Amino acid sequence: MSVTQQYLLDTYRAAQHGEPMPPAPGQHDWQAVREVRDYGRFRAVVQERPARGRLRAALARFVHGDRLRQRYAARTPRPLP
Repeated sequence: MSVTQQYLLDTYRAAQHGEPMPPAPGQHDWQAVREVRDYGRFRAVVQERPARGRLRAALARFVHGDRLRQRYAARTPRPLP
């Protein structure tokens, strides 16, 4: 049974029983995505890890490898002896 068919069946049952209509499929998708993101940030803070920028940093390490570290190492000034 597809999502649309299930929604139509739930709508029909709600109309027969005088109950409120269920939300349309896909109506709360972005809210669920935000809640998952916020939960991941919460878990990161609880585990004392950075809460933001983890995915981008991991992708940069994967794509660029050592080139990224070498580029930033060349830019940072070294302390004077």
